[in-house]
Formats: sequence, C-alpha cells, structure tokens
Amino acid sequence: MATTVIDPITQVGIAAARPPPSAVSWGAILAGGAAAAAMSLLLMILGTGLGFAVISPWSSEGLSATAFGVSTIIWITFMQLVASAVGGYLAGRLRAKWADTARDEVYFRDTAHGFLAWCIASLGTAALLASVVGAIVSGGVQAGASAIGSAASTAAGAGTGAVAALSANTNGGAQGANGAQGANAGTGAGNPLGYFVDSLFRSNVSSAGAPGSGQAQPNSSNPEGPGASQTQRNASETAEVVRIYANAIRTGSLPDDDARYVAGMIAQRTNLSQSEAEQRVHDSFAKVQQTIRDTEDSARKAADDARKATAYASLWLVVSMLIGAFVASLMATYGGRLRDE
Repeated sequence: MATTVIDPITQVGIAAARPPPSAVSWGAILAGGAAAAAMSLLLMILGTGLGFAVISPWSSEGLSATAFGVSTIIWITFMQLVASAVGGYLAGRLRAKWADTARDEVYFRDTAHGFLAWCIASLGTAALLASVVGAIVSGGVQAGASAIGSAASTAAGAGTGAVAALSANTNGGAQGANGAQGANAGTGAGNPLGYFVDSLFRSNVSSAGAPGSGQAQPNSSNPEGPGASQTQRNASETAEVVRIYANAIRTGSLPDDDARYVAGMIAQRTNLSQSEAEQRVHDSFAKVQQTIRDTEDSARKAADDARKATAYASLWLVVSMLIGAFVASLMATYGGRLRDE
C-alpha cells in the first residue's frame, strides 16, 4: 500500500504564509451584541408583563408606587446583568485564537470585545426603544409643564367659561322660566365660579319663605312669586357678578367700587345690610383666590414629583448600564480563557 508523506518543512512554510488573526473579531462582537439585544428585549417584555400583573388601578390593591419603582429598578439591573453576561461570553468565546500573543494583551482584547458587544447591544436596544425612552423622559417634563400651565390659566379659563355659559343661558332665560333654569345650570358644577357666585346670594334666615331667605315672597300682583322678568333680572345679575369676579381674578384684586356694586345687588336680594353684603363679597373672593392658589400648588407639586421621578429613573438607568458594561467585559475574558484552553 502506498503511503503519503507530508514534508514538515512544507507545513511550516504554509503556516508561516498565513496572516495572523485580526486583533478584533467583528463577527464575534456582532454575534454577542445581537444576543445581548435579543435577551434585553425578551426580559423587557417579560418585565412589562409582570409589572402589569402586580399593579392595579384600585387604590387598595396591587403594589404601591414606591414598591413598583424599586421593583422596576431591580428588574432593569437584573436585565442588564443577564443580557450583558450572555453577550460578553459569546463575544469572548467566538473570537479567533491569538497565537503567540502575550497574556496581558489577550486579556485586554477580550475585555474590549465584551465592551464592544455591550455597546452594539445598547445601541440596538436604544434604536428599538427610542420612542419608549423618549416618552418616559419627555413625558414627565411635559406633564409637569402642562400641569403648571393649566393651573396658571385656571383663573382666565374659569372666568371665560363662566361668562360664556351664563351669557348663553341668560339669553335663553329671556324666553321664560326654562331660561332661568339654564342660567342656574350655567353656574353649577361645570363652572368653577358658579358655586362661589351662588353663595353670594344666600340668605342667613333658616326658615323657608322668610324675608330674604332666597325664596320668592308672595305679593298682591303675583301671589305665586316672581315672574319671568324677575327671573331674567336675577340671571343677568348673576352673569354680571361672574364677569366682575373673572376680571378681579385676572388682575389679582377686587376693586372697592366693584365690591360695593356687587354688595348692593346682594343686599337687594337678601336680608343682609350693605356692610354685611360687602363682607360677604370680600370673603367669597378670598375663597376663590385660595382655591386658585391651592390648584397652582398642587400643579407645582405634581411637576416637581415628575421631575424627581425622571431624574431618579435616568440615574438608575445609567448605573444599571455601567454594571452591564462591566459584566460584559468580565464574561468576555472568561469566555476567551475557555476558548484558549
């Protein structure tokens, strides 16, 4: 039987003619980055499902806001750990073997492979989740700014809406008692100033039907109470008071002339004296201003809470990403060591 003899000198020549492997194995890096990105996406979807399973719109059920925030931070960190470990290990295990290379140089290259795999995975994940991250970051700022803007425009919006509603209902009231009911409805729950304006014309007398009690008094001309003309005048006066209050809210103070004028209308429709009516006007306007200040304070608090939540979320996201970069580099050195054994 013929045997084939291979010249060892020829083998040495062929090995020497081969170029040394590149210091960067991009195929291994891309493979590790793709695996890390896919693992991140998988864990993120899993975390979203678990999050919806433990929260509840009912105040007495589900996790609290603090517990949910802490659990979210823990899950994001865990997600970075697992995904980065998988990607870094694959990047180190799949790279080419560097023969005749110093041990320190191999260690550095493996570390760089793991870090580059983490970078590619982070960029890929960020590209997929750009809209979600943007909504989280900008949503808190926009929510706070919108809340402050809404609070700042409460006065103008309330006054304008009240005047528009009362004007429309007052015109309808010119057609009869149904129009008066519409005007009163215009100062109801849908109108922020309606409650305060209605409270101006309340009487101190507890007995129903007493003079100045706010109910109609029988008279010889109309034993059943005021007719449509009186109802229209009452609706017109109420609308005028709303416009006066709206202007005072816009300027920040109620002029004395307006206070006396409104007090005069109140004194005519109730059993209050002029001085008592003026005191009621000032007290009512102070309540309106306090309500507006409370609304603005609540809006500012909501904006500040949103700002803090956004800042904390960003800081913890950076910390978790740094942990992921370290784990990816460490696992790449471990995978590279197994590759060279």
